[in-house]
Amino acid sequence: MLIKYFYDEALAQASYLVACQARGVACVVDPMRDIAPYLDAAVRQGLKVTHVTETHIHADFVSGARELAAATGAQLLLSDEGAPDWRYRFAEAAGATLLHDGDVFTLGRIRFEVLATPGHTPEHIVFIVTDTAAADEPIGIFTGDCVFVGDVGRPDLLETAAGVAGSKEVGARQQFASIARLSRLPDYLQLWPGHGAGSACGKALGAIPSTTLGYERRFNPAFQTADEGAFVRWLLDGQPEPPRYFGRMKAVNRDGPALIADLPSPTRLDRGAIEALLADGAQVLDLRPQSEHARHHIPGALSIPATRANFTTYVGWVTDYGRPVHLIVADPQALPAHLTALRAIGVDDVRGFAGPDVLQDDDPALPTIDVAELAAMLRSGAAHIVDVRGLSEWKAGHLPGAVHIPLGEVADRLGEIPRSGRTILQCQTGYRAYIAATVLRRAGVMNVVPVVDPRSEFLALVEPVRAVQMADEGR
Repeated sequence: MLIKYFYDEALAQASYLVACQARGVACVVDPMRDIAPYLDAAVRQGLKVTHVTETHIHADFVSGARELAAATGAQLLLSDEGAPDWRYRFAEAAGATLLHDGDVFTLGRIRFEVLATPGHTPEHIVFIVTDTAAADEPIGIFTGDCVFVGDVGRPDLLETAAGVAGSKEVGARQQFASIARLSRLPDYLQLWPGHGAGSACGKALGAIPSTTLGYERRFNPAFQTADEGAFVRWLLDGQPEPPRYFGRMKAVNRDGPALIADLPSPTRLDRGAIEALLADGAQVLDLRPQSEHARHHIPGALSIPATRANFTTYVGWVTDYGRPVHLIVADPQALPAHLTALRAIGVDDVRGFAGPDVLQDDDPALPTIDVAELAAMLRSGAAHIVDVRGLSEWKAGHLPGAVHIPLGEVADRLGEIPRSGRTILQCQTGYRAYIAATVLRRAGVMNVVPVVDPRSEFLALVEPVRAVQMADEGR
């Protein structure tokens, strides 16, 4: 038996290739949409991918299960658990085998037992794996988004991201039952989860790639209470805001993602074409580094620098998936990598791109301030400050007098942005504040200025939440 681990840093997403080397066959669990790593690994190991499966309908990335099955001819195996509205609608057309609690399938001499574990999603399943060539008891479990290192999958996404009212408490109670069911299995079992630290599918995921059931039973908070009500309250409290695109991903993965070969290929655009698109209200994303955009940019284009591995998370926060996207890139040679990253979160309709040659020397700069200027404004009381960080960050500490509007809500809350004087946009590192400035300027709000690159200096300006609250209350 062979297990190979694949990890996408941008999405904090883990997938696995499991192989029976004696028979030369492999199964991929929870594949990413970019299937090249699995195909390359199979070739290097002399394996044929014969099975493709996943633990649930994902919300945070486009599944590669359909793509990989189509490319290899592998058997697609999908959950048929859960409510009718959240079962795979493309399963029959794709010739998928439907899986239910207690089902078993084999890969050479490797045995996979299906265990229904609803909670994170209604259709969620895990795979208990036995290497029958070496043992008659299982070695481990592919837990997907049921159990992580130090955490469990959040149960609220159907409600908070997909709009299914009243489903989050139901999911939390299902998760309680699923954890109790797993708790009855042997401590020695290895757990191979679907995400690591940084994923929005939980609130406190660990960064270690794998764990054991015994370790999680001893140290994971989800295993520490036998009271269902207390578990539900703990699980629902403090979950981060789901990125705006999560609801879209749920529907895409339920209905069946488009194959990469069927997506449009972007054409090269000149300056005139970019200006015409912007004049028509089109979406143009400027992926160049922040410093280059600040020096000169084409007004109306959104700046989302591709200098971070997780830049697509912010694309998902501010992009309208119902309209085509056009790109300005620092290096056209990097376009394929950008497309792969964007397609991972379902930004499929990329119609055109331009290189830095479309910029002109007289294009405007974007005004910014630094932490020293912000501190002076705070002392003088002359600044309107909008904090665009997430809710948990805001609660942990914020600047006195700041207004909280998370980045993903900025475009919908234009009426709350002060129009008199300068409005200062602030986050933890300057990255989100800069994106927010371009979102607002595209909407015609021109008096906004981001604080750039505050780093740790920002923390010196932040008062503890309680102190801020007491000051606001006049105590």
